[in-house]
Amino acid sequence: MSRLLLGLVGALGVSAQAYALEMTPLVDAQWLNEHLDEEELVVLDVRSSIDDGGDADSFAEARIPGSRYSSYTDDGWRETRESVAGLMPEVSDLETLIGDLGIDNDSAVVIVPAGTGATDFGSAARVYWTLKVLGHEDVAILNGGFAGWEQQGFDVASGEPESYDAAEFDATLREELIASTEDVEAARESQAQLVDARPADYFSGDNQSPAARVAGTIPGARSLPHQSHLNDQNGAYYLDVDGLQSRINAVELDSNERTIAFCNTGHWAATDWFVLSEVAEFDNIAMYDGSMAAWTISDSRPVQLAREGIKQVKELLN
Repeated sequence: MSRLLLGLVGALGVSAQAYALEMTPLVDAQWLNEHLDEEELVVLDVRSSIDDGGDADSFAEARIPGSRYSSYTDDGWRETRESVAGLMPEVSDLETLIGDLGIDNDSAVVIVPAGTGATDFGSAARVYWTLKVLGHEDVAILNGGFAGWEQQGFDVASGEPESYDAAEFDATLREELIASTEDVEAARESQAQLVDARPADYFSGDNQSPAARVAGTIPGARSLPHQSHLNDQNGAYYLDVDGLQSRINAVELDSNERTIAFCNTGHWAATDWFVLSEVAEFDNIAMYDGSMAAWTISDSRPVQLAREGIKQVKELLN
């Protein structure tokens, strides 16, 4: 934040942290460009090989000026435990990861995906969800990602990235944003809304992730494919905010009801969680990070198949 703006903020009796809260969950490139010089702002680039988004070398070649890099796939944002992929790591490990990026509890963080595909957007959404779970409120996603930033003609930096100091990040866990397998089982009994973020062929059981032991979905779930929220605009992917309510209405979701988003490993589900929680402002929504990988690890849990309009419930067998 500039000295002039700090002076104005101080004159108004508002803290710098309160000013950062003016940031909306989804920001555009114009907004980010206007705020790049603000002292508390951290621009975090999380592009990876997902959707050919790039890596650390790509970041060095071209990036938003002043941004920092953390590989979504390689730096520890998710982990495998007890044969279940995609789980949220231990809080202490995440505190170290985030602090080492120079992010503290007063930072305003804008997460930058590559902007090269619908699955890539889930990278930013998953990091966003993680920060929210850890109690960090001042966080946003750059709509269009780095591809959109370039597309709109804003300045691009290259060469050796700028250095920064590590910081101390202290988490305050918000357990209500995380759904466990037990929570999902209870949700089925209470008729809470389960939202499957996977493409329709996974929901129907016609396709299957290697992370899940069997095909199909959790009985009673509704299909809200993650990719339906993203539009390709000349090679950069932007969130379709205008059409969101019609998609919500189509699957008859109630924003006041307890809702749990899931997918295969808690990646695509992060996009559904983001659009429902942060854009549509659902009151009570969590993400099941274990998703179908955790749900199908046991033979005791049912899986629903839906093919050619016929729904069946199949008990998992050895």
